[in-house]
Amino acid sequence: MQIHEMIQRIETKQDFLEFVAALAQDSADGAGWQNGSIDSYLDAMHAWASDSGERVSHQPSWRTFAEILYAGKIYE
Repeated sequence: MQIHEMIQRIETKQDFLEFVAALAQDSADGAGWQNGSIDSYLDAMHAWASDSGERVSHQPSWRTFAEILYAGKIYE
């Protein structure tokens, strides 16, 4: 299963933790990361969350947290 596909299956804290472990491995593998430094990764997470409007609710879920972390990988 691709890392982005895992996001849709996140419902629990355990699902989220498994996603974070997979994202860390994905980073170690260098699989398509647009933001290689911690600074650019955090900037991309912030930009995506800011630009997402209503997509990021005021009552975030484990899935929302995963979406934000994943966005740090790909958002420019």
